Amino acid sequence: MAGHIQDRWYKTETGPDGKPHRVRTDRHGTGKRYRARYIGPDGTEKSKSFPDRQKRQADQWLAQVEADMARGQFIDPNAGRVTVKQHAEKWLASLSMDPQSYVSTEQRIRLHVVPHLGTRPLSSLRPSDIREWLVTLAEHGLSPASQRVVFANLGTMLTAAVEDRLIPNNPCRSTSVRAPKLAPRRLVPWVRERVLAVRATFPANYRPMVDLAGGCGLRQGEIFGLAVGDVDFTEGVVHVNRQVRLIRNRPVFSLPKGNKTRKVPLPASVARALRAHLSAHAPVPVTLPWRDIDGPPTTVELLFVDGKARQLNRNRFNRDVWHPALTTAGAQPGRENGMHALRHFYASVLLDAGESIKALSEYLGHHDPGFTLRTYTHLMPSSEKRTREAVDSAFGEGPETADGPETAPGAA
Repeated sequence: MAGHIQDRWYKTETGPDGKPHRVRTDRHGTGKRYRARYIGPDGTEKSKSFPDRQKRQADQWLAQVEADMARGQFIDPNAGRVTVKQHAEKWLASLSMDPQSYVSTEQRIRLHVVPHLGTRPLSSLRPSDIREWLVTLAEHGLSPASQRVVFANLGTMLTAAVEDRLIPNNPCRSTSVRAPKLAPRRLVPWVRERVLAVRATFPANYRPMVDLAGGCGLRQGEIFGLAVGDVDFTEGVVHVNRQVRLIRNRPVFSLPKGNKTRKVPLPASVARALRAHLSAHAPVPVTLPWRDIDGPPTTVELLFVDGKARQLNRNRFNRDVWHPALTTAGAQPGRENGMHALRHFYASVLLDAGESIKALSEYLGHHDPGFTLRTYTHLMPSSEKRTREAVDSAFGEGPETADGPETAPGAA
């Protein structure tokens, strides 16, 4: 056995007769008697003390430590003394991710994890602590969706602690801990009339933005970052190469969501709206940092800018353009009526026309067709409807008139 048990109450000395004798030490009767000592994987000596009459427990503990080291499963008992806040700071500093994702993650840990668990040693966290913490988040008014994201961040952070052998297991992964459930939400897309009503209330220089969102499925930030060179009128496609996003309230250019560029079809109605826009409003060169606030400056000729020839800011745009347009069109600003509603309209139109989930996922820039299916499966035409249309077509009566929204958000 590489380690050994030290008896701190007795020591062995050589007596006058030349033989070893067991004698009391100055510590006899005070403090813990046995100290199990061993050399850890990092080459330093480590130990744990046991009281009198517990030498067997000390032997067993030391044997377990050495077995764990032999299997590569050893965890330093002192490693878990680091606090949740200390580990969070180190973990955040080690992340390599999109700057905006980092800012959001850091903010969630700082606001919702550290105030409640920050002073706790990692090794002290139990599943019951996580369950109580989730209850506290709910009591503080955090929505279930936000709770799930914060819970996921904490779980990932504690998984890193397990992999770094700071703690033996992750309390967030306990079978008794459940992420908050989301209330089932059935997406209801806008109808064509609402899209056209909102479009009609837009300032003329911004009106084609509705066409791009509702007719090409672009996100708001992608429209803000669209350059004249991204629109190929000859091939009939739009190249979605960048977006404008805010990092700590400062604008930057970056790749679209998921760091994924894409190409989407350009309908004739949207092309007409863009041509008319370009004949009335020349593209404006705008220079912003790329990806991060201290990134390399990148200049792009944007199709849409504000009154001071600057890139559009989502906060100001929503306040000054989008929300007034909604109100005038008879819709109330809110989560269901953000500019993202135009992407949902686009998805409903394509699905009603029989487009595949795979193609729709690519056009929307989703990371996985499965996500697209889960989001929009209830909008897909029923098999009964397809059967009726197929048979009617075969007998020469033609397909039924589609009941869903029609695709012409640029025709008005």
